Amino acid sequence: MDPLRTLWETFFDWESMREALPEMITVGLPNTLILAVTAALLGSALGIVLAVAGISRTRWLRWPARVYTDVFRGLPAAATILLIGVGLAPLGMQVWGPNPYPLGILALSLIASAYIGEIFRSGIQSVEATQLEAARALGFSWGEAMRRVIIPQGIRRILPAWVNQLIALIKDSSLVYFLGLLASQRELFRIGQDYAANTGNQSALLLAGLFYLALTVPLTHVVNWIDRRLRHGRPATGPADDDPDDLDLALPGAAGGNQR
Repeated sequence: MDPLRTLWETFFDWESMREALPEMITVGLPNTLILAVTAALLGSALGIVLAVAGISRTRWLRWPARVYTDVFRGLPAAATILLIGVGLAPLGMQVWGPNPYPLGILALSLIASAYIGEIFRSGIQSVEATQLEAARALGFSWGEAMRRVIIPQGIRRILPAWVNQLIALIKDSSLVYFLGLLASQRELFRIGQDYAANTGNQSALLLAGLFYLALTVPLTHVVNWIDRRLRHGRPATGPADDDPDDLDLALPGAAGGNQR
């Protein structure tokens, strides 16, 4: 029973959790959401550009987009965060001062854009080619057809995958602590790590993990719900649920048929 007791005392010290809880709610949770949501929005904007460039017929657009995607998808997230956060630190000092927070957001955005760009590209290419041909036949230019017809349909199809990427960003935000955030900028994992270092007990880290679960598990179910709605559509309502006799009366000539 000693290993179980050690495990319980190391990770399930309720007093340590209670001590870390207020700061996780007021500091860690908002910063985690800011990092993840901001990176997702910036990554989506850049991802659309990468997706359109990746399917372009122009080589000088297509090849740089593919190289960018391969590089940022191939590098570990921690390595990218360190490259951006440390490599661009002198520039960040001139623009933001001694504040690594924006560089952390930039690094997460670059990582996200590589993945989201591929998600958008697959969604755009899943739209039937006849849609583009029909738009061009109506007088749209290639850019107008992509912007008004193809991209909106592609975005609708990739919503589940986009939410999955948001879940990944929520977890990857824990890596920004490598940059040495200020006390007011710490995210959930960093706060848990600090409390664990100060108390010698790992319960605060477990509490941080529970926060991540509370964020990601509902989003996972949202992904599944969106996927079902997109694949099967809304439940049938309206005339199909009415009485068949009422439908007969509503059809043209049905009254004459009943009289016969």
